[in-house]
Amino acid sequence: MDFALSPRTIELKAELERFMDEHVFPAEAVYDAQIAANDNPHEQPQVMRDLQAIAREKGLWNLFMAHGSWGAGLTNLEYAPLAEVVGRSMIGNEAINCSAPDTGNMEILAMFGSPEQQERWLEPLLACEIRSAFAMTEPDVASSDATNITSTIRRDGDEYVLNGRKWYTSGILDPDCKLIIFMGRSAPTDSTYRQQSMILVPADAPGIEVLRDLPMFGYRDRLGHGEVQFTDVRVPVSNMLGEEGDGFAIAQGRLGPGRMHYAMRAIGIAERALELLCRRATTRIAFGEPLAQRGVVREWIARSRMEIDQIRLLTFRAAWLMDTQGNRAARSDVAAIKIAAMETAHQVVDRAVQAHGAQGVSDDTVLSRLYAITRALQIADGPTEVHLRTMARIELKKYEVKA
Repeated sequence: MDFALSPRTIELKAELERFMDEHVFPAEAVYDAQIAANDNPHEQPQVMRDLQAIAREKGLWNLFMAHGSWGAGLTNLEYAPLAEVVGRSMIGNEAINCSAPDTGNMEILAMFGSPEQQERWLEPLLACEIRSAFAMTEPDVASSDATNITSTIRRDGDEYVLNGRKWYTSGILDPDCKLIIFMGRSAPTDSTYRQQSMILVPADAPGIEVLRDLPMFGYRDRLGHGEVQFTDVRVPVSNMLGEEGDGFAIAQGRLGPGRMHYAMRAIGIAERALELLCRRATTRIAFGEPLAQRGVVREWIARSRMEIDQIRLLTFRAAWLMDTQGNRAARSDVAAIKIAAMETAHQVVDRAVQAHGAQGVSDDTVLSRLYAITRALQIADGPTEVHLRTMARIELKKYEVKA
């Protein structure tokens, strides 16, 4: 295993760091102010459109896309350090068109979409002319097990009819959202992993009702996390993604690379939190000396440095395995980084919050928002316990007694 950065990654990383320092970090407060001043808090603020124009001009665009000729053609290992750089800001991913749920939706359109579907939906998403949503999670079942999904996709002549209730459908409230990828049960009597399908649904199709915008720990995301009712929504048969019954397999293909992206962005969050912790420790005076002179604070800093470096190496290993042996061979490592990166990022943010005292739980710093997102991401994209289950099952398989 050689985790030395490739020449292309070194070049892109340097360019990204300049872009973040010169444009993204200074734009964070402007971004929040423009959203607050807008009648629709889910509309993309002008400062983000400006950032995206700069990113495209600099060639910092769709860096995540490794399929076909659409993206930068980077491997997972090459993209990982870049995801960390933009992960240091809550708006970094959006600035280079590498934010969820669009990234995962674009990847499965590239892998499973027909040429017509790619022309209609993928190309506008790659150009950020439209946004998209992913409707999988349901409020009434444990959606961490996708076989529980109860929403239905029923064939009726040349159309499919969709019914069901989804929630935390990310991206649905963005006025630019034009596409929903809907996962439902299309063949309830087939084998367990062939019962589900994914289908492409225009966001303005009759029968779609956004019931409410769901916050996370009181924060309302700019893209919106909607609870959505689908009632007799009709779409053409040609909108099926892949074949009927491919939904579960497509979901697994979508989530593998996505978890690596999440992990590296979490490392970026942790690095920013550690920076804020160190700056606070060296400037805040308590009981006659800087916090940095306190042994407990020094331990927080030392442990944070070790833990961040450990999860970075673990994530590089997972990315390397995905590149060299395929996603299936990396399943245990991908599960491990989803757990470890989120837990570590949350722990480092927690230490930074503690060092900032009352300011840490206010909105005067980015820490409270980072605290909320790192906690929520221990549930999103598969809760920690599910990934632990996956790892344990793979590990125990090595010790099965052969009959």
